[in-house]
Amino acid sequence: MGSMFDLNGKVALITGGDSGLGQAMTLALAEAGANVVVAYNSNLAKAEETSQQAEKLGVKALPLQVNVADEESVANMLAKSVAGLGEIDILVNSAGINRRGPCVDLAVEDFEATLNVNLKGTFLCCRAVGPAMIARGSGKVINIASLLGTVALENRIPYASSKGAVIQLTKVLAVEWAKYHINVNAIGPGYFATDLNRKLMDDPVVYNDLKSRIPMGYWADPSELGGSVVFLASKASDYVTGHVLWVDGGYLCW
Repeated sequence: MGSMFDLNGKVALITGGDSGLGQAMTLALAEAGANVVVAYNSNLAKAEETSQQAEKLGVKALPLQVNVADEESVANMLAKSVAGLGEIDILVNSAGINRRGPCVDLAVEDFEATLNVNLKGTFLCCRAVGPAMIARGSGKVINIASLLGTVALENRIPYASSKGAVIQLTKVLAVEWAKYHINVNAIGPGYFATDLNRKLMDDPVVYNDLKSRIPMGYWADPSELGGSVVFLASKASDYVTGHVLWVDGGYLCW
């Protein structure tokens, strides 16, 4: 069974791969043998650190800057990725931002910025890798959704809207690309201890309230996402497409 999860020789491109869940998934894919493109927005030092950690696992790593919401930037990143490591076998769309607040207080700019990164960025990256995957007749696309793509929580309109749309994008693209033997799936993380959730974690009332809703009783460590991304990137998931793999400690069981 080990060979089912072997990613040796594969090239994985992870947006937002320099930190948080993206970093954890980058290192999990590297540990499984994939060479990795660590795509980052602004923190070069963190991307280089993540790349060095990946290389210690015996693979090649390439940090590249990208604005996933900009078509030209995505195209440039992909060209450099292919030149540096080869054609992309695995795409993980992990870049994301969150703007919170009541609807009536939200600036239009906050709503647009969130959708531009979380939704438009996912679309642009999928569209960029699509032609080569279609021509080759294989590929793995893994989008990062969220619990808030299917359940509601106040003051989260931009983020929840973007992640709900990512789920539908995943399903439509899975149907569209199935005939090319390209798997398109999503991971739906629950509450993980990352910088993106720092404000929630620093508020003991909010933190404990959310923890009380998790049947497993704790906020997950980012490393606990590793097995899921390797599964969806590997041969083990060849007949899985259009699926959202919830990694939420049982949150959605209530």
